[in-house]
Formats: sequence, C-alpha cells, structure tokens
Amino acid sequence: MQLKKINPKLQQALIENGLTEANELQHETFSTLKSGVDAVIQSPPKSGKTTTLVLNVIQRLEKAIGESTRALVMVENRDKVLETVELFQKLGNHLDLRVIGVHEKGDIDYDKNQISLGMDILVGTPTKINDMFSSAGFNMNTIKLFMVDDAEVMFRNRMDAIILRLSLSVEKTQRVFFCSTITERVEVLADKIMIEPLFFEAE
Repeated sequence: MQLKKINPKLQQALIENGLTEANELQHETFSTLKSGVDAVIQSPPKSGKTTTLVLNVIQRLEKAIGESTRALVMVENRDKVLETVELFQKLGNHLDLRVIGVHEKGDIDYDKNQISLGMDILVGTPTKINDMFSSAGFNMNTIKLFMVDDAEVMFRNRMDAIILRLSLSVEKTQRVFFCSTITERVEVLADKIMIEPLFFEAE
C-alpha cells in the first residue's frame, strides 16, 4: 500500500493481508491523521473505515512504550471488539504493539490485570471502558489517540454521554470519529470535544 512515509513493517503486513492499494479514504486521510489533528471521517459502509482506523493507530504508535494505554478505540459491540482486535493483530504482526479487547461479556478483573501489565491499544465498548477506568483509576492522560468507530450508530444508541465523559478525562489527545453518516449528534459531540475538527466526506 503506497502511502507517504508509512512504517515499513506496517506496509509489509498490509501487503501480506492483500491490501496492496490504498483506497480513496485511506489515501486522502493518511497524512491528515498522521499530523495529529482532530477529525470526523465519513465514508459509506464497507469502504474500509475500520481498516483505515487501525492502520493509522499502528502508524502513530509504532512500538510498545511504557505501561500505560496510549490509544482508546471505541466500537459498538462485542463482535466489533473481536473483529477490530483481530485486525490490529494482523496489521501489527511485525510490530510489538500490545492490544486488548474488552466488552460486557468479559471478566473485568482479568481485563484490568492485563492492562496494568502494560497495554498500548485498548479496544472496547464505551460502557466497558468507562467501567474499567472509573473503577481501576488508570491514568487517562497517557491517551494519545481517542478513536470512535461507527460514531453515528453509537450516538444513536445513547453512548454519546459516556464518550463525552471519557473524553473529558483526557487532557491532550487526538480525537477522531469514523461514521457512515454525519448526523446532528455526530456534529454536536465533535463540536463539544474536538479542537477545530477537519470533516472528511467521501463519496
């Protein structure tokens, strides 16, 4: 996949997984997301939004550092948690980034222990992530990337209040929403938590 200054190990994993050509979404957003700006990225269903999210998180973090979580990736449900974690493992298999997925059907004590051992990327449902951080007292200020996939679906399901609360717990981070439709709720929450967000709308 030809993207400007892409990590060679990430590039290798993309090619091994059959992703040899960047689509419009990936090509148009790569440099923007790499720069660290807040953004709302709208693209039709099945256009590669989750892959775009995952490859950009891997590109930004590059390698395991310290013990504290550096990327929060919020997704809709358990199935999406498992799917996204698997994608991180596939595209990050030549790097040492540590990723864990958490959801309502998991064991919260086990999840907390795994995170306390050292974790780079935490993928989970907003409710589960909120429960973990509020009960375990993890440091939220190490979060460098605050990603929300399928944002319009989660906000329609009243997850916006929890996501707002989590965002307020992080002082300085890059916030990115991925969605199929930019709804009023998406715009409202972006306005509340983002700094001069860039809106990218794909055909």
